[in-house]
Amino acid sequence: MLDALGYDSIDALLDRAVPSSIHAAPRETSDIPPAATEAEALAELRALASQNRTARPMIGLGYYDTFTPSVIARNVLENPSWYTAYTPYQPEISQGRLEALINFQTMVTDLTGLTTANASMLDESTAVVEGMLVARRASKAVSNVFVVDADALPQTKALLQARASALGIELVERDFAQGEVLPDGLFGVFVQYPGASGRVWDPSAVFDAAHVAGGLAVAAADLLALTLLRSPGSLGADVAVGTTQRFGVPLGFGGPHAGYMAVRSGLERQLPGRLVGVSVDAAGHPAYRLSLQTREQHIRREKATSNICTAQVLLAVMAAMYAVYHGPDGLRAIATDVSKKAEALAARLRSYGFSLASDSFFDTVRVFVPGTSRRIVDRARERGYQLFWADDASVGVSVDETTTADDLAAVAWAFGLPEGEFAGAGEQGERALPFHDAEPLSAVPAGLARDDEFLTHPVFTSHHSETAMMRYLKQLADRDYALDRGMIPLGSCTMKLNAATEMAAVSWPEFSRMHPFAPEADVRGYLAMVEQLEAWLAEVTGYDAVSLQPNAGSQGELAGLMAIRGYHRANGDTERTVCLIPSSAHGTNAASAVLAGMKVVVVACDEAGNVDLADLRAKIAAHADQLSALMITYPSTHGVYEHDVLEITQAVHDAGGQVYVDGANLNALLGYARFGDLGGDVSHLNLHKTFAIPHGGGGPGVGPVAAKAHLAPYLPSHPLAQRADHAGGYVFEGGPISAAPYGSASILPISWAYVRMMGSRGLRDATAAAVLSANYIAARLRDHYPVLYTGDGGLVAHECILDLRPLREATGVTVDDVAKRLIDYGFHAPTMSFPVAGTLMVEPTESEDLGEIERFIEAMIAIKAEADAVAAGEWPQGDNPLVNAPHTASSVIEGEWEHPYSRSTAVYPVHALVRTKYWPPVRRIDQAYGDRNLVCACPPIEAFA
Repeated sequence: MLDALGYDSIDALLDRAVPSSIHAAPRETSDIPPAATEAEALAELRALASQNRTARPMIGLGYYDTFTPSVIARNVLENPSWYTAYTPYQPEISQGRLEALINFQTMVTDLTGLTTANASMLDESTAVVEGMLVARRASKAVSNVFVVDADALPQTKALLQARASALGIELVERDFAQGEVLPDGLFGVFVQYPGASGRVWDPSAVFDAAHVAGGLAVAAADLLALTLLRSPGSLGADVAVGTTQRFGVPLGFGGPHAGYMAVRSGLERQLPGRLVGVSVDAAGHPAYRLSLQTREQHIRREKATSNICTAQVLLAVMAAMYAVYHGPDGLRAIATDVSKKAEALAARLRSYGFSLASDSFFDTVRVFVPGTSRRIVDRARERGYQLFWADDASVGVSVDETTTADDLAAVAWAFGLPEGEFAGAGEQGERALPFHDAEPLSAVPAGLARDDEFLTHPVFTSHHSETAMMRYLKQLADRDYALDRGMIPLGSCTMKLNAATEMAAVSWPEFSRMHPFAPEADVRGYLAMVEQLEAWLAEVTGYDAVSLQPNAGSQGELAGLMAIRGYHRANGDTERTVCLIPSSAHGTNAASAVLAGMKVVVVACDEAGNVDLADLRAKIAAHADQLSALMITYPSTHGVYEHDVLEITQAVHDAGGQVYVDGANLNALLGYARFGDLGGDVSHLNLHKTFAIPHGGGGPGVGPVAAKAHLAPYLPSHPLAQRADHAGGYVFEGGPISAAPYGSASILPISWAYVRMMGSRGLRDATAAAVLSANYIAARLRDHYPVLYTGDGGLVAHECILDLRPLREATGVTVDDVAKRLIDYGFHAPTMSFPVAGTLMVEPTESEDLGEIERFIEAMIAIKAEADAVAAGEWPQGDNPLVNAPHTASSVIEGEWEHPYSRSTAVYPVHALVRTKYWPPVRRIDQAYGDRNLVCACPPIEAFA
């Protein structure tokens, strides 16, 4: 590879590619220890895990212990066919996970009683924020007031406050339990159903009043409770949000979990995030794809209404399959048992004179214990149970599907009830509080009992045996293309190896069964791991502090911009609201800036793809007094190391602004340069890119935010965090960016293990290998496809942009045709038309060996020859292997073959494919048809006949 590039060594190549002005100086000491072996890393993780106490979490507040069916744990969570897949932007090779997401959407719409659900949200609290923003967009009211239920989850209240402040939204809290009424003007109201205290009540009158005022009604609803309670849609809610965590997704110290959002008819085009719909392929057969893609907020840039451009796909798949496996009857039975447990405990407590916050509840009881609440919580913890200390006068207890009669007896004992009376109630004579004879929902108003059917589609009644479920999951996985099949050369997305050893600890109970609000003493191992990973990330980026709370790159962006906003406001610079963003930047940059209350001003790029320094200086001069920040991606979004980066950041600082360096391309920099040394004040990192967390078919992700010391006090905080990390004196805003203090904590062991096994030298070597591979591909393909942007010596960074516009002009073959034809060659296409329309952005990563890279190069050269054949008239413009790609098995065996090319050319363009062929399940999908005929739930079986 070096010979092809004309360099004697990797060091010589990187010295030429990376500008010498930004090279990181060697460090005498490092927080990162020397690289560990796999066995050593696992042993250290075991030691950290042993510091966590696997108590019985009964804290509730939106998080519950759950049984993950083994067939789902083994065949989804621990299966690389599911966790190494990419976002389904190439739907023809994503039909399996798209069907799973259609199941998810159907599950959510059925249970919420609303028309359309998206393919998942990041978590419940951020989903509530998005619900507030939907209400603001859709409401005809002129008010900026959003009314919040006093019985909402505490983390949700805090997140609403932090986000509303940047958008000029006034939050007004109302205690509906005490009969408080809505204010005169509002654009929306939010109700927790059931409430954080466990209370179940009928919010329909509140929803009606909101509608009369011109506002929308948003409900955060527990999906398991909705199997027994009336749906939010039937009560008048316009939007329903929540979490699907208790549908078989481990607690994981707070995540990752799949939030959800559903809306009534008429609000479909207001939905944030992703929406899976049904279209047809070239043969007229039903096929799934992402619908209404203009809603992809990163495409809308500064016109975006949300910065969420992803979904929690892997977790949404798990939740959907939990519903498929149990079916409506199974879910109803689980919910009934949960309700009986809560009723049995409440009855026992009441019999001893305790009073409850409400006698109407589903799974949570709030018990009044003036002056003794702390002692009760401590007694429970002595026995291995975590209860919720609500305040000095009350304690909350939440039961779930894992709660046993023994657990109920232990909790009753913690409240001071005598244990002796429970003796012998258990199957083997152990102390137990029986619950099977309790009456579920005994005090819930009769009018709130659910009386309509749900999950009636056959998919939810067909796979209840493990055999059937295993085969269904295998069928879906076989329809997809993931890293376990071959290379996914997506630029900007770094689809690298997710090593099995890195993944191992995710399933350990010491990590997976931890409640995010557990006492500090019970999660010391988690906190130690978090501190180590934060220190390592701070070192490799050149920053002073890191917060791991953001659970997506977009949320890390927002957190960084909110920190900048907080810093300026603390200094009295409230007028600094302009954010400069280069035209080449990731679209989420602009979306995040808008949501941080900033005004976006676009800076031009020159012909080489670099920031136009003259235009930057002009924009700085024009907005000097209002300049808040510059957002810049380094290396650039065009895949080039910019020489002027130090001059760029200095110009911003001289004008009083802050510099946000987008960390999406850190895979090209790690070990060679550091964002903090480039002049960066804050950055987000993508652990699902550079630090080996798998993409999971479009989620989960982790997007930590790292900052210099002056911004550290403004990094995300959390009202229920075990420790006050990054605490400062700033009190105007602050607050969380995600529902849990450490975001998607259960997948942090992946990145911890990656850094621990690589060491500083390994991280540097990985960068060098990635840059070498990208430049090798660029050099080999340059004679066939122009490389759009290069730096010194004609070199690129870790990715290269192949310009297919000349190909289209010469042959009529489009970038879409090339992408779909790559499927026939056994590849996932590179990134299409980003950041430049009509191009392919290729990123091989350091994980691919030379054989796979050569296979990709050969495929691209062969496709160019096919396009030339079209131009030469050997095949017609409208009937050739490219415009008809991809080719399914049925397309080449059914009926007469009438195309001017052979069947073998269609499906075996390379002989090696004869034994290893991946067969796409559908032909090219009609995108426009799916948008015109929006279907976002499971189609009937007859559609596939």
